[in-house]
This record gives sequence, C-alpha cells and structure tokens, in this order.
Amino acid sequence: MHWVATRNAVVSFPKWRSFAFLFRSPFGTFSSSLKPSPLLLNTRYSERTYCLGDRKAVKGITTASKRVNKSSDVLSDKDLSHLLWWKERLQTCKKPSTLQLIERLMYTNLLGLDPSLRNGSLKDGNLNGEMLQFKSRFPREVLLCRVGDFYEALGIDACILVEFAGLNPFGGLRTDSVPKAGCPVVNLRQTLDDLTRNGFSVCIVEEVQGPTPARSRKGRFISGHAHPGSPYVYGLVGVDHDLDFPEPMPVVGISRSARGYCMISIFETMKAYSLDDGLTEEALVTKLRTRRCHHLFLHASLRHNASGTCRWGEFGEGGLLWGECSGRNFEWFEGDTLSELLLKVKDVYGLDDKVSFRNVNVPSENRPRPLHLGTATQIGALPTEGIPCLLKVLLPSTCSGLPSLYVRDLLLNPPPYDIALKIQETCKLMSTVTCSIPEFTCVSSAKLVKLLEQREANYIEFCRIKNVLDEVLHMHRHAELVEILKLLMEPTWVATGLKIDFETFVNECHWASDSIGEMISLDDDESHQNVSKCANVPHEFFHDMESSWRGRVKGIHIEEEINQVEKSAEALSLAVAEDFHPIISRIRATTASIGGPKGEIAYAREHESVWFKGKRFIPSIWAGTAGEDQIKQLKPALDSKGKKVGEEWFTTQKVEVALVRYHEASENANARVLELLRELSTKLQTKINVLVFASMLLVIAKALFAHACEGRRRKWVFPTLVTFKTDEGAKALDGVARMKLTGLSPYWFDVASGTAVQNTVDMQSLFLLTGPNGGGKSSLLRSICAAALLGICGFMVPAESAYIPHFDAIMLHMKSYDSPVDGKSSFQVEMSEIRSIVSQATSRSLVLIDEICRGTETAKGTCIAGSVIESLDTSGCLGIVSTHLHGIFSLPLTAKNITYKAMGAENVEGQTKPTWKLTDGVCRESLAFETAKREGVPETIIQRAEALYLSVYAKDASSEVFKPNKTETSSNRDQQIRRPVTSERTLEKDLAKAIIKICGKKMIEPIALECLSIGARELPPPSTVGSSCVYVMLRPDKKLYIGQTDNLEGRIRAHRGKEGLQGSSFLYLVVQGKSMACQLETLLINQLHEQGYSLANLADGKHRNFGTSSSLTTSDIVSIS
Repeated sequence: MHWVATRNAVVSFPKWRSFAFLFRSPFGTFSSSLKPSPLLLNTRYSERTYCLGDRKAVKGITTASKRVNKSSDVLSDKDLSHLLWWKERLQTCKKPSTLQLIERLMYTNLLGLDPSLRNGSLKDGNLNGEMLQFKSRFPREVLLCRVGDFYEALGIDACILVEFAGLNPFGGLRTDSVPKAGCPVVNLRQTLDDLTRNGFSVCIVEEVQGPTPARSRKGRFISGHAHPGSPYVYGLVGVDHDLDFPEPMPVVGISRSARGYCMISIFETMKAYSLDDGLTEEALVTKLRTRRCHHLFLHASLRHNASGTCRWGEFGEGGLLWGECSGRNFEWFEGDTLSELLLKVKDVYGLDDKVSFRNVNVPSENRPRPLHLGTATQIGALPTEGIPCLLKVLLPSTCSGLPSLYVRDLLLNPPPYDIALKIQETCKLMSTVTCSIPEFTCVSSAKLVKLLEQREANYIEFCRIKNVLDEVLHMHRHAELVEILKLLMEPTWVATGLKIDFETFVNECHWASDSIGEMISLDDDESHQNVSKCANVPHEFFHDMESSWRGRVKGIHIEEEINQVEKSAEALSLAVAEDFHPIISRIRATTASIGGPKGEIAYAREHESVWFKGKRFIPSIWAGTAGEDQIKQLKPALDSKGKKVGEEWFTTQKVEVALVRYHEASENANARVLELLRELSTKLQTKINVLVFASMLLVIAKALFAHACEGRRRKWVFPTLVTFKTDEGAKALDGVARMKLTGLSPYWFDVASGTAVQNTVDMQSLFLLTGPNGGGKSSLLRSICAAALLGICGFMVPAESAYIPHFDAIMLHMKSYDSPVDGKSSFQVEMSEIRSIVSQATSRSLVLIDEICRGTETAKGTCIAGSVIESLDTSGCLGIVSTHLHGIFSLPLTAKNITYKAMGAENVEGQTKPTWKLTDGVCRESLAFETAKREGVPETIIQRAEALYLSVYAKDASSEVFKPNKTETSSNRDQQIRRPVTSERTLEKDLAKAIIKICGKKMIEPIALECLSIGARELPPPSTVGSSCVYVMLRPDKKLYIGQTDNLEGRIRAHRGKEGLQGSSFLYLVVQGKSMACQLETLLINQLHEQGYSLANLADGKHRNFGTSSSLTTSDIVSIS
C-alpha cells in the first residue's frame, strides 16, 4: 500500500504496480482520441480520507485494500491494459441502467466482478471462475456463456449488453449483486448483430449437450466468435437456411516512410494481408472511406510530419488523415510495421503464434496510383450527394453486391496496363458471344473460407459451391466461353493474389465438383430421401423429425441409418395401432357425436411426440367397459422434465419405448449426416485456394458481362489503350502522349436517348479553359476524367471513339469546402489539394483543375493560378485548368505548351446562351448577370450590380484604381446582413398563417391550432415526444420541406445532419394521430405550392390522395409579399 499522511488525515491508495503505468507514452495501446482514464480502481476503495483517530475506519480500509491487493497480484501489465481499454469503452455509455451497473464494477479481474457482492465469487470450479478463464483467452471480446436456455454475460460484458444490445439486466438493478445480463437462445443472432454493428467482438461459449451425471456441471467450450464483418457460424451445418456475410472488415495499420503512406490490411478470416505502399494522403483517406475496419492501428511514424513537429495534423500535410482518424477508435504502436501488426492481430483474435498470413499483393511497377478522395467523389466512384454516380451507369440495376464492389474497387485502384488490356479484351469477347451464359453464382470468399475452416458448411452452401465449380467447367467446355475463361485468369490473380495454372485450375475444379457430387444428394427423385410414412402416425411428425437430415447426402452413405429409422417408424406405428386404436374405436361406438368424449392420435409438436389426445375422456370411468386392457395401460403424458403435459394427453409404456427408439434412430441418422458434411468440409479445405479463385473469377465474370451489356445498350465504345512510349500511330508534341476523345458525352446522360451534347477533345498538352457560368466547364472536366479512368481500367467509355494513354495518375480537383474540424478555410483546403497534385504530376499524368483559386483575393489568386499552370506545363502532363480569372492572360507566363480553349456561347434573340461545345480561343464573358437572373435573384439586385459593373470595370483599369468608400461599404454590409433576417422573419410569420388556415380547413371539429417555431440552433420541447407532428423545414436555400413524424427531435437531427442543412429552422403543428398527420402533410405540400412557395419535396404531394385539389377560396390565400 502507498500511504500519504497529512496533518489531519491519512489517504490510502491500493498498490497497483507503479503509478507510472497510468502515465505511459501514448504509443502503447491507448487511443489518443480518448483521454487517459483516472486510476483504474473501484470507487469504493480509492482515495478515501479518514481521521487518524477513527481506528475502525483505518482497519476497514486495510482489510479492503488487502482484498484488492490480493486480486491485483495476478494481473499482468497486459491485463491492466485490457481493463483500461474496457473502461474507455464504458465511458461512452449513457443509459441510466448501464451507469448504475458500472458503479458496481471492480477492476481487479478481467470480468470486472466484485467478489464481495452477491454471486460475485470467483472460486475455482464455479461458473464465474470458468467464465473468467474463457475471458482471459479473449480479453477484448464480449463473453456470452450458454446457461440453459439463455446466453449470459457478467460484469463489464453485462454492461455492454445493456448499453448496445438493448437488453435488460438480470434481477433488475439490485445493488447487492454483480451486473448480469443475457438473451434467450432464440435471440442470439440479433444480439450478436447489435454488438458487432457497434464494433465489438463476441466470444460465444456453448454447453455440451446431452445427459449430465448427477451433482456435476455441464461441460462448456468456446464454439466460435463473432466479429464485425465475420458472423458467428456455429451450428450452421445442421440448418437449412443461409447466412448473410457482410463485407469483410480487416485490421488496418497505417505508417509513413520516405515513399509516402503505407496501409496494411489484414484479413483474419482469409489469413491474408495486403500492403499498399507509397500512397498519398488523399488516396489513403479514400481507402479508409471505402472500407470499414475492425481495428485501426497507427504507427508512431505518423507523428512526425513535414514540419518536423510531433503535433500531428496541426500543420500542413497530415490534416486530412487526422480528420479521418480522429473520429474513430485507434491505437498506437511502434516497431517494424508488418511484424508488429501481425502480432497484434494474433493477439486480438487469439491466434496461435504458428498461424501464418500470406501476402496477396501482386507486384507491378506500372500500376496507376489510387484515386484521390476528391477525384473519387467528384465522378461518383464514391456515392456523393449531388454528383452523378458512375457505378450506376457502368452496371445495370440488377447487378449489385459482390460484382458492384469489384468494379468500385477497380475504379478506386486502377489495374496495371496489361491487366487493363485483358479486361478490355474480355469485355469485347463478352459483347459478341452468341451462346447462353451461366448465371454466375457469386459466393463471398470470406464466407467460403470460414465455413469450410470451421466445418460448418451446410447442404445449401455445398450446392452453391458446386454451382460455382460447374459454371467454371461449363465455360471450359464451351468453345465461345473458354477463351473468356482464360482471359479472366490474370484479373482474378490480381484480385486474389493466387497464381494458378489454367489446366491445374480446371482439373482441381473437376475434382472438387466430383467430390461434392459424390456426397451431396442432388437427385430429387431418390425414393430413400422421402420421410417415413405410416398410416397410424401423423405425417407432420415424421416430416419434422426427419426433414433436418433427409435429402442432404446420398442414401448410399447412410443406408444403415435409414433402415434403422424406417424400422423404428414401423414399430412406432404398430405400437400406436395396438394401444390407441381400440380405445378410439370404443369411444366412437359408445358415445354421442355431440357433447361426449372424443379421442384421437395427435402430434404434440412442442414435445416431439405422438400421443393419445382424449377430450372429456377420463380413463378411470371407462375402465370397466370393452377395451379395458388398453384403457388400463394409459398414463398421463410427461414432458422432458417429468411434468404432466395436460389433462387431455395420454400415452402407454409401449408407445414411449417406441418413441425413444425412433428418436434415437433419427438422431443417429442426423448425426451421421452432419459428420459426413463436416468430413466433406475437411476434404475441400485442401483445395481452398482453388475454391477462392473460382468464386472470385465468377464475380469478375458477372461484373464484366453486366458492364458489356450495359455499355452496348448505352452505345459506348471500347477505347484504344496505348502506353506512353511514342509509336507510329500516335502524334505527340515534344514526346508527350496524346489523348483523343471523339463524340464524348457526359457519362450520366444516356447517349441512346439522344439528350447529350457531345464534344471532341484532342489533347496533346495542357489546356487553359475559359467559359461562361453554366457553360459546361465542370461537366466537361468530369466527363474527361470518367472517360480516362474507365479506359485505363479496361471498361467502355461514353464516346464515339477514344484514344487513351495509360496514365500513371488521374487527378481531378473541383470546388472545395472549408473544414472546421481541421480549422481550415475552403482556400486552405484547395491549396492542400493543389500541393498534392503539383507534387505528384508527371509527364504520364492527367490533371484536371476546375476554377482554380476561386476562394481568395483576385489579384494574388490569379498569380498563384499562373504559377501552378507553369509548374504543370513544366511537368509535361496532360490536363485542363479552367478559370474565370481573366487576368491570367496578362501575366508574363513562361509556359510553352499551353493551348487556349473555351466553352462556346451564341446569341439567340438578343440573349447570350451557352452551347456547351468546346472551341478554340478565350471566352471572357461569364454570363454572371444572366445566371443570377435565371436562378431567381431579385431584379433590383441585378440592376444595381450592372450599374456598379459599368461604373467601375468598364473603365480602363490601368488609368484608374478603384478605392471603395469604407463608410459606405460598411453601411451596405450592415444592410446586407439585416435584410435577410427581416425577410426570413416575415416569411416565417406569413408561412405560419398559411399553415394555420390550410390545416384549419381540414379539421372536422374546430380545434385551436398553434404553429410553433424552432430556431436554427434549437430543438423541439419534450412535449413533442410520442406525439404526431406535421413540420415545415425552412432550408438555407429558401426552399421548404414538408413532412410528418412521431419523433420530431430525431427527424430534425437527421435533417440537420445532411450537408448544407445545418442551419435550417422549422415550424410544426402537433396533431391527433399519424393518419391526420399524413393527410395534413400532403395537403400542405399541394396548397403551399399553389400559393407560390418553393418546395424541395413537391413530388411527395402525389403519394396520397389528399390535398390534390384546391380547397381554399381566393380570400383564404395568404400573400407572400
């Protein structure tokens, strides 16, 4: 014990190793996103103060300290780190019931149990001690232990269940017992889904089923684990239903070296890892955005950035990555990146040190760099609100799941040149085949590996695996498809990291398919697969007892078991006939049809038995009648626990013996079937690489077939792909490559419908692009970027013809937003992205920058833009820089290979309108006033803007420098700030009046309606909880959104959580019932639209037949002005 004496008190601290443990370097196992926890002690023993004269108090704390010290002696530093990790997770708990349970925890053992509380004993041999042993093997997993019909959790794990799985604690909130919670066996899957969805791993302990000797506990064993991205599969072999597997979630480690950022992804299920080195910060963040990880580890090398400071993310480079990681739970680590990360993975998953992981990376020197985050979002490779989704036009809507994920990953990580050529050649062949094609069964590789490894693959999964193999063999046998199969070998190699010879692959598929076919029953006409049928026993009984194993394996493998089942079924039928039929016949012959006793042979499904069911039948009364011998044999039916089932159910000794014999025969048959299925899993494990390769090959085949079909429908073309080596067919300028896109159309338009404006882009150098607002500059850059990316991935492009070099990087920069988390303005974010682009651009890159330097002062922004253009010109890259900074043409630029291009415009009836066509030259007309007028800016503002423009910018800028009057500018600024507020308040009042009048007309009975407002930084009052409300959201863009809900606060939070809607205010009405709320919602949508309000969800007014016609007179309409 450490004792601290003061003048009037003694403070006792339990002796927990050294206090230095609590202040270790954050390079340990703690997340820097959470502050280090206070002393890891139970509050009842920590920092208590007692007067020196109070001997009883001192004696009490000494005893308590000894108890704590005794427990802490067995805790290693690693155990203490695990406890600290759990305590940090518990700090996020908010439910009152959870917080009360946390108060009863004691952090002296991995379960967090206080031995002094009721049911808290950890003695060897009891259940708590056994659970502690299991917990010590997987200390960072929630432990669920099977106890009868429940799965139970203790201590820390019980708190996690209550908080994140929505379960109630056992025994309520009694303060004298340890925290305990659990779920019924039937709800296990839901509980596991809730826990893994919140990022927790779960260790499940099962009981050994079967009879238990007297005065002994049931044996228990760890049956499996559930991790995020890897579900629990124990027992799946014996059921008929399929199990959905989510996308695998790897353990990710990030480090930094002289080559750039390095990201290692380790997949525990696949026993594999991938290593991406030399990544840019933007590419790394893109990878983190597209794949959820189970655990995130950050290497100490990240703390030292380009500025030489350890305050990561504060200066320049690293801020984007820090912003992405700061919202996640992560841990620091040191040492060799790969070896240390593999050790941590083995520790997390409890793997043996001998377990090895294979590297799935395929070495390639000419693979393009992964896409930057801005590029991926601006072309819709990553779904982004307001951006056309590229994935949706590459594949038909019917193709989703694994093929869609493959295409997404291919776009984000373009393949090497030779693989892109293979993919293109494959798609070309696919678009010309005339034969029928397989369905292409898609199976998750992670699911396949886990089920076979744990021997839990069931009949359904084996049939699916055989379909995969047979479809590969079908392609091999067909003359038109075999060439496609050969071409798919290399893309599959890149995707899986497995290199397999073609003939070996086909032969192994034959062997695996034959192995499954020899064992699995695929013939529905096999008579032995039908369940038993006996005239005296209900058919449902045999169906329920035998359907779990009948028809799974071929009858030749279970002939003896089937014979035993059939013999025992016949014996059961005979016993039922001899003991029950005479009684039923006697009852029918001697009683009236209405009101008298009745008897039948019935199936008690809950008890899995066939018994005699007698309504109003009392055996003692009938004992002296005909059939007396059989009636005397009847006895009350008992359940599995020896309790009487009911007054109507009866059985005999002979029937019970026959039932037991039948159940044993059926269970033996079922056990034999499961044994054979598990043996087949073991057999196929030897060919697991072939199965993984085949499953991935079909995923790729389905994706490419779907793309070829969709590309033909959209009238896209295959581009000509070339390397950057100058050849005879390519005209080049000073040795730089050339890209030509003829008849290019935006990828989000359907060329077949004829609605797209096509352009021809012949690019041999850097373009400097100008054009009016709305002239199509951004659309052109986005279209060129998408076409180039699709080309270097081997896909079809939206053009009439295309000649595309294999770029080493495609970088697109468009508008930037500020980043309050990083403390960066929009211009800072833009400069960060420009820095990354300029530093990486080479003569083999495609660089597309839209409206450069738009976020700063014009003169200096123009100079920065000019300098960036010179830098890009020096690098020799192809690309386009678009701008409205016309002063750039007056700068003394040293660029030699710049080509001036413009988006065309034409005069139609005295008005200048864009043509969206790319032309030569420079366009200095912005059409700013026309654009503002078209978007509804008040005419007075536009007229004043035109006058200001003529008064200043029409003059010769060289002869007069404009200096605005500071006082006048300040006054104008104040008016500009005040006017929107006044306008918004007026709009809100008028809108409230209109809502009251419209809704009042709908009410059958006159009710005093009150339209209440919620400000931009306000939430609704608690009185709205559970009430039906109709609300109107006043969006920042002046549009209205009308809706109804029973959870107003949740709906408001959801709206404000969307980009651009954070400052929205609301009006709402509380109404009686959801039905009325739905009617008023539709009524308001239609009526407010008729009154001239701009609505964001006008289409919702057609969802119901309410309010579609005007129900107000002219006098009822409220003026907007």
